[in-house]
Amino acid sequence: MFNKFTDNTNGGAHTLVSRTTEVVGDIHFNGELTIEGRVIGKIYADDDSSAVIRVAEKGVVEGEISVPTAIINGLVQGDVRSGTHVELSAKAVVLGNVYYKTIEMVMGSELNGNLKHLGINQHEPNPSVEDKKFITDEEIAALATQTESSQKS
Repeated sequence: MFNKFTDNTNGGAHTLVSRTTEVVGDIHFNGELTIEGRVIGKIYADDDSSAVIRVAEKGVVEGEISVPTAIINGLVQGDVRSGTHVELSAKAVVLGNVYYKTIEMVMGSELNGNLKHLGINQHEPNPSVEDKKFITDEEIAALATQTESSQKS
C-alpha cells in the first residue's frame, strides 16, 4: 500500500538507451531493452526469459547480442544469437553472423556475415553437411560381413 515501486522480476521491465547516451560495458537484462544510442559491449539475457532487444534506426551496438528475441533496425557490429526469433527490419545493418531459430528479413536489411540455424541445443548451430560423418559403402559392407559372421556363430 505504501510502496510506490512494484517488483518487476517477472520480465516486465523496459529499459531505454536514449539517442544521446553511450554505454561502455556489458548489459545483462530482462524484459525489453531498446537501443536508440550506442552500446559498446556485449548485450545478453537468459535464454529461458521473454527478453526482447530492439535496436532502433539510429541505434548502434558494437559487440555481441545474445537474447531470446532480437528486433534490429539499426547497426550491429558483432554476432547476433537468438534462441527464439530474429527480425531484421528495413534499415538493419548487421556486420557479423546471425544465429537464429526463426528469422524474418525485410527488404532493405543488410547482413554482412553468415546465417546459421540453431538446432536443438540453442547455443550451437546445426552441423552442416560437411560436418556430418557418413558411412561409406566399404564400411556398410564390413558391417554386413560382421553381422553375418556373428549370426553364424
